[in-house]
Amino acid sequence: MKVVIAEKPSVARDIAKVLNITDKKNGYIEGRGCAITWAFGHLVTLQEPGEYDPALKRWSLDSLPFVPDEFKLKLIENRGVNEQFGVIKMLCEQAEEIVCATDAGREGELIFRYILALSNCEDKPIRRLWLNSLTPDAIQEAFKNLKDGHEYDALYAAARSRSEADWIVGLNATRYCTVRHGRLGGGDDRVLWSVGRVQTPVLAMIVQRDDEIDQFRAKPFWELTTNYRDTTFKYSGDRFQTLESAQPLLGKITGRPFEITGVTGKEKKEQPPQLFDLTTLQREVNKQHGLSAADTLAATQTLYEAKLVTYPRTDSRYLNKDMQPRIPKIFQALEKIRAEQIAPLDLANLPFSNRIIDDKKVTDHHAIIPTGILPGNLGGNEQIVYSAITTQFIAAFYPVCVKKITTVDGVSNEVEFQAKGTQIIEPGWTVLFPKKKKKKDDDEEQTLPEFVKGEQGPHEPALREGKTKPPQAFSENSLLGAMEAAGKLVDDDTLREALKERGIGTPATRAAIIETLLRRNYIRREKKQIRATDMGRILIALIQDPLLKSPEMTGEWEAKLKQIERKELDDKQFMTGIGDYIRGVIDTGRSGQFDTNRIGSCPRCGKEIIKGRTAYGCSGWKEGCEFVLNPAYKNLSLTANQIQVLLQLRVLPYPIHVEGELRILILSTQGDLMDLRLPSADRQKSEKKPDRPAKKG
Repeated sequence: MKVVIAEKPSVARDIAKVLNITDKKNGYIEGRGCAITWAFGHLVTLQEPGEYDPALKRWSLDSLPFVPDEFKLKLIENRGVNEQFGVIKMLCEQAEEIVCATDAGREGELIFRYILALSNCEDKPIRRLWLNSLTPDAIQEAFKNLKDGHEYDALYAAARSRSEADWIVGLNATRYCTVRHGRLGGGDDRVLWSVGRVQTPVLAMIVQRDDEIDQFRAKPFWELTTNYRDTTFKYSGDRFQTLESAQPLLGKITGRPFEITGVTGKEKKEQPPQLFDLTTLQREVNKQHGLSAADTLAATQTLYEAKLVTYPRTDSRYLNKDMQPRIPKIFQALEKIRAEQIAPLDLANLPFSNRIIDDKKVTDHHAIIPTGILPGNLGGNEQIVYSAITTQFIAAFYPVCVKKITTVDGVSNEVEFQAKGTQIIEPGWTVLFPKKKKKKDDDEEQTLPEFVKGEQGPHEPALREGKTKPPQAFSENSLLGAMEAAGKLVDDDTLREALKERGIGTPATRAAIIETLLRRNYIRREKKQIRATDMGRILIALIQDPLLKSPEMTGEWEAKLKQIERKELDDKQFMTGIGDYIRGVIDTGRSGQFDTNRIGSCPRCGKEIIKGRTAYGCSGWKEGCEFVLNPAYKNLSLTANQIQVLLQLRVLPYPIHVEGELRILILSTQGDLMDLRLPSADRQKSEKKPDRPAKKG
């Protein structure tokens, strides 16, 4: 008997229908010498420390770090899971061959292999069903091309390494922080400080951005402009920092004629947008409609299971060469709902550029595109996401947008000015997207009249006052972009593509990371913004190891996992490095990092701190560092020891009274002294504590 294991009941039903297998049993569908059964996503997980040794149920520093020599598996605690796993195990024991039909990616492979391992059926022959969509044609074709399951051993090695690395870092760092700092809120209950290999660097990025905003002080500036023939010209030199420095130049040109000294125009071509991968889809839908990354993924998964779009958890924006013959058929099907948009395309001669077709840039799955099956009544989120995917698919085959960028140079009494304007020559693909509102004071958005070199006339010069703007708080869109590029904010498609190898998390997990931080009260949503909470700030201050908060380091780990997938790195080597890393974190924390012989380092530039007559300042003040820490803070007078602790650890790891209330003092990532509200254990009741933290330790 052949046994097929799908990831969800709905996928199992789809496969059974295509294979004409109809005899429904308890937990599987049978017929034609085949049994099709299903998981409910993850059925199997890694055991807790207390299941290796009962003594490890007690949380203490003495038992850390705990890194198992061999990881053990168990079922997720759920009655339905127990029953379904019993069915799967029974079928696997009877099977002559087992087909993996879980999601075709890292986590799907892990679900299948963990089930095999816990069923003691790893020695059975296995095959792999690799699906890019759930249409009947795609399922039939995939079954005709079943692969030897062991061709995906490297994918499983990467998935297992990811799972075990997260367990090692998350469990040990969480226990360490909770035992060491869990009493901050007072009382008998301990606050659970949750630390993770991926979530903590993401939280650190948000905290740092918030600190940059809070520390930002707007500075005024003045711009010299002039209006000639209803066109705004800007002074070609720098902005002025004071009104007094700008006024002489204004006086020099007031009442003097303005002359056009040059007119140049050049065409600029904007290429059509590329197809969506999951992260780009999530970013675009968040920007345009405000949907969260998790909601967008859920909607896309629903569309995939309804056979309307291809596999969602992809990091590729390209199609395989063998997809090319299918594309015209998809367009022909979509004409029933998008006739006007598809009409300009020559379906017999579609422009398959290397921005669309590139086998080398397709990893596990190709870009997300419509399948050609037309939707019925969709829910609100599903309609938004389907419309975005379909429009992007059509736009990718549209002509380029051609713009004419005109630059006009002018002069008044030897003071040079310049104006820019944009004219759309051929709208191309941009007709498919609503026009963006013009940005205020965007000189390139001006519609310019015809200027002739040498013409002169009166003009109206003026000084326009402005203020520097703080960095923008993260939105879900920009946070996803920063995660994809390992902490760097990158808009350029080519550069972002190059950084994908070192992104934080995967397209499949980034939404869950954000939701986890929200659920644990480390971040909050403020309209479209994502900001850190006091608890999130305190946690980042408490974590002393900089690598545990480093997006770059986490990105390096993710890159190594991809190398394991490609058989370029041995998984044992990676796991040895993870074990050595967490041992270093715990050993460093246990031995302490406090040096009584020095005051501390500057949080802004890293140079040593020196004591002045009334305050503490950076020794790099001659190089321009302005950091100063005053011992007088609100109603407090900080002691020399407290100053030392703050400057070396960035947090006073015990609560003190600030204006009559118990607060925690921290130094922000930008060097501002802040007092934050204490966390309380009752705020964390929704978080399951895997074992019981020790009362002492």
